[in-house]
Amino acid sequence: MPEPYSSIFLLSHMRAFTSLAGHILGSHPQINGYYEMHISYEDAAALDEQLESFRQTETLKENTRYLFDKLLHNDYRLFPGLPGFADMKILVSLLEPEQAIKSIVDLFEKKEEEALYASPVEAANYYVDRVKALADFCRSADQPYYYYDAELFQAAPEKLLPALTDWLELDSPLSERYQVFSQTGKAGKGDSSELIRRGKIEKTRSDYSHIRLPEAALSRAQEAYRDCRSQILACAADSLINRSQASRSVR
Repeated sequence: MPEPYSSIFLLSHMRAFTSLAGHILGSHPQINGYYEMHISYEDAAALDEQLESFRQTETLKENTRYLFDKLLHNDYRLFPGLPGFADMKILVSLLEPEQAIKSIVDLFEKKEEEALYASPVEAANYYVDRVKALADFCRSADQPYYYYDAELFQAAPEKLLPALTDWLELDSPLSERYQVFSQTGKAGKGDSSELIRRGKIEKTRSDYSHIRLPEAALSRAQEAYRDCRSQILACAADSLINRSQASRSVR
């Protein structure tokens, strides 16, 4: 009888390079999964639901070890202390608020129907609520987790990917190049822009200069980011953070 899959969970927020993270992880020979499954992991049955949902669109790779999912919204929760969750790996990541919020607004402005997060104020509210929830999780979690600053996917992938490879105990290194899968670019499955279809990390930052954020909303988001990131780092088992001149591990 085959061994049950272990889990990799990425806890983050929208527009924090999580689609890129999912594709890089999901392209590794030992990992199945790359997109957001929209599942709340409140009991062990959720793991069966995750596996069945993935099988509906994808074929499981042979001799794989992990199933991956990312949780980006407060509607979907993770309770790592439950039976069946013991052998899991947790990643936590934040992107600085100005880039993240502008990216959220830009994404939702392009949708045909009216979207709540096309509003800079509502996008900022989502960001604040989400980073606070992540800090709450990290303060109370018994399971160790690895924190990284999301911008490292562009700023220093040569440092981030080996660090993630080590934390996940993978047999071979993660690569800056990744597969394009059946759900890549589809709405509701992550990044729907053309960038994610390129199959490699793009280091050029997107231009959101046309988006203006109200000063009060941005200030509140920046304060939440500083406070919550500090709390998350303090509780992390290991981490990699972005610095002005170099990135280095902080234990």
